Amino acid sequence: MEKMNIPALTVVDLHLQAKESNSYTNFPLNLVNDHVVRMSIMTEPFYWHFHPNSDESFLVVEGSLCIDLETHTVELFPGQLFTIPENTRHRTRPKGERSVNLTFESQNMETIKIKIT
Repeated sequence: MEKMNIPALTVVDLHLQAKESNSYTNFPLNLVNDHVVRMSIMTEPFYWHFHPNSDESFLVVEGSLCIDLETHTVELFPGQLFTIPENTRHRTRPKGERSVNLTFESQNMETIKIKIT
């Protein structure tokens, strides 16, 4: 896990962060207790995976995000939040050219890549 160097009591401007990139990127914004808040700018699908030791919450800021589960797909729009319980196989992908999302997860979260057949 990358080291966080954001000083306490710092304002993080999500709009400025989102304008920084038009390609796929995922970076930490801040730590909250033992969790990390990340911003993801998605321009392509992420691979199928699961997290054995952490739930993962997604909050859409821009565009729309599809979360594929083994049984169905959930589509989120700006202002919508969805939590995936630990050990749930899933993948995320933007609907359209890009989506900007915040994720909330344990800072020690493991990601296990899988193949869905």
